[in-house]
Amino acid sequence: MKEPYEAYIDDYSTINVYMSKNFFEGKSSSFHLKDSQGRIVPLSIQKRSDLYNGYTHYKLSINEELEVGEEYNVYDEHCKTTPAKYSHIVKTERFSRQFTNIRDDLGVEYTKEKTTFRLWAPTTRRILLCLDDGKEKQRYEMTKRPYGLFEFELAGDHHGKAYSFLVRREGEWKECIDPYSLFSNANGRNSIIIDPERMRLPEKVEMEPLQYNTDAIIYEANVRDMTSQSGIGVEHPKTFAGFIEENETTKAKDVGFSYLKSLGITHVQLMPVFDFGSVDEDYPDRYYNWGYDPVQFRVPEGSYALDPEDPLSRVRELAELVHRCHENGMKVNLDVVFNHVYEKERFALDTLVPNYYFLMNQNGEFSNGSFCGNDIDTQPIMSKRYFINTCRKIISLYDIDGFRFDLMGILDLNFMNELSEECRRIKPGFMIYGEGWNMPSFLPENLRAAQQNQNQMPHVGHFSDRFRETIRGSNGDLVQKGYASGNLDKIAEAQAVMAGSCQDFVFNSPQKVVNFVECHDNHTLWDKNRVACHGEGRELREKRQVLANAMVLLAQGIPFLHAGQEFGRTKHNQGNTYNHPDNVNQMDYERRNRHMPIVEATKTLIQLRRQHPAFRLTTSEQISNNVHFETIDNQVLVYKTSCGSDANIVFFNPTSQHFQYVVHQGGEVLFDNGQCNEKYATNLQIAPYSVVVYHFNN
Repeated sequence: MKEPYEAYIDDYSTINVYMSKNFFEGKSSSFHLKDSQGRIVPLSIQKRSDLYNGYTHYKLSINEELEVGEEYNVYDEHCKTTPAKYSHIVKTERFSRQFTNIRDDLGVEYTKEKTTFRLWAPTTRRILLCLDDGKEKQRYEMTKRPYGLFEFELAGDHHGKAYSFLVRREGEWKECIDPYSLFSNANGRNSIIIDPERMRLPEKVEMEPLQYNTDAIIYEANVRDMTSQSGIGVEHPKTFAGFIEENETTKAKDVGFSYLKSLGITHVQLMPVFDFGSVDEDYPDRYYNWGYDPVQFRVPEGSYALDPEDPLSRVRELAELVHRCHENGMKVNLDVVFNHVYEKERFALDTLVPNYYFLMNQNGEFSNGSFCGNDIDTQPIMSKRYFINTCRKIISLYDIDGFRFDLMGILDLNFMNELSEECRRIKPGFMIYGEGWNMPSFLPENLRAAQQNQNQMPHVGHFSDRFRETIRGSNGDLVQKGYASGNLDKIAEAQAVMAGSCQDFVFNSPQKVVNFVECHDNHTLWDKNRVACHGEGRELREKRQVLANAMVLLAQGIPFLHAGQEFGRTKHNQGNTYNHPDNVNQMDYERRNRHMPIVEATKTLIQLRRQHPAFRLTTSEQISNNVHFETIDNQVLVYKTSCGSDANIVFFNPTSQHFQYVVHQGGEVLFDNGQCNEKYATNLQIAPYSVVVYHFNN
């Protein structure tokens, strides 16, 4: 606290004052308000409390009608003044009723004849539009309308001009960019006015809608990592444009986009591609970051653009990336971070309406379930509307096919349901899934978009940490093994997760369970097994890698692969590489060349999943009726799954022992990385550390 005391408007009739005991021992016998016109509003002390942190708390009642948006200062008996800050009042029902009946077209509306600017900022009195055409800077007073709307109409054609806003707040002018804008220059210094006709985005590619989520095979990739390795022949490495280059070779093996196309996956999930704060867009090679620190939710990240200063460069290049993926049969999901922001103090929406967009309690404390200090609150009407409109615009502009939500458990489930319904209305088959962890936020547990509430979110998927812990082993303890790395005590749990966690009712539909053993977070599977399976040679760990990948790809639910998982990607034993340099995070195609057997095995398993509906059952009822398990000596998991005439028996052997199994149906071996069986064998040999897939017609 910089001032001797601070004052917060927490309701239409209540101001809370916190006074330092270093200032007149924290004592004042009276307080009053003064507005911007010098008019005095009396305040009454309702309660005085001595706090243990060196402050005295005064609960004051306002004796006249408060005008929201007016600028008030509080005076104590010593004539010391402090601004009255709008705080918890913005969370009240009355505030919502008074100010949220407002149009949706906030931001900039451009025509060649005029540009109209609109902002929602009910708690401020004045906003100035600051326009910069590169030659001179001009300021214009915006007009305040009902419901907290500010508006200004500027005659003429202003395409390409930079702008920002000055907001009068708590006795100061605070600058912010336009939170509704789709266009920005480098590092978000300004928003930019753009004529939509000059965008010239590629035409959309017609693709069949995803019928069932279980038909998807998701591959998580980072735009920068895919082409950051030196010497692979990419003209524009680490960029949207470089991501889709195809003239690259390294030792006659495909890299980058050519390699991505060869895998057979259905959905590319891009790690954050919208503006984040931890990389200098003017000097992107000086910094590395995954991008889970959002600044502008609607503007693509400039460090991935060929020209970050050109507001159209990043937009066109991201759109072209999606277009090229679609041309090659791959859909694109985007990783969005709607749970916190990079810096609350500089976040444009918070500058316009302080505290409204963040989860806080009655004491004015901010929720920290994200461990970033500023959990976003998706419950207020204008907050929910902002993020749903953001998703609408992203789908419309870039034609993307799904959203993956970072720390989804911070968000409320009603928001997620409304969002998923709207996205599927715009684009049938749209995927919505995320990290449904039960984060320790201020949101009541029964309202969190968390895994324990999955039955209340019919079209929202969740990452299955249960699958990860069972097959891979403990995420928090590198030594602890999973079933695929040799912990046979987990064989019963392995049965449950291979059935999509539906048979024991953890999930009520396989459409909602995302199975994975590796993602961008934490150690890669290869690095985990270097510790958990210490002493095992490289060849054996390659087999374990295939076994774990097979369990992901053949389980009921939605399979999820992390880029490089198919060749034993390493991050050199580093567990959290969000800001590590390129040589740690890069896709290492030379390593890929050395581990081609894992790559080819993974490709085969991907094709098996796509060709056989028995691995893609669509309901928990189907799973209950068509998925069965056996074990061999309580060591080898025997997974039987069928769909109509498509019947399969899969054997997972994570041990050093050799087993046999006699099948009584005539069929064929589709996969056997132990290479022990003839194609039409019936006395199956299950080699150590192997996977065998046997197919027959029902």
